[in-house]
Amino acid sequence: MSDSIKKVPFLSARLFEKITKMNLSGNKSIIFTWSRSSTVLPVMVGHTIAVYNGREHIPILISNQMIGEKLGEFVQTRTFKGHIKADKKTKR
Repeated sequence: MSDSIKKVPFLSARLFEKITKMNLSGNKSIIFTWSRSSTVLPVMVGHTIAVYNGREHIPILISNQMIGEKLGEFVQTRTFKGHIKADKKTKR
């Protein structure tokens, strides 16, 4: 579901500063961030951003298809460990 047209996409000020500095210098190192609510903008395409999931930073390479989405959508916060096998037979 998209946001209202009146609303401006949110981007953390610190993250925006890091990206603009990297674009000016031409550097392509990994950017670490805790801002899962930041929106992916066209300025970020081609950068690798490591987003925090609660335990560790997960690196994500930003592509054109990700524009308009939130960074937190690409990093899972929960680990699926599988279903427990239910043994229906009674043990005698």
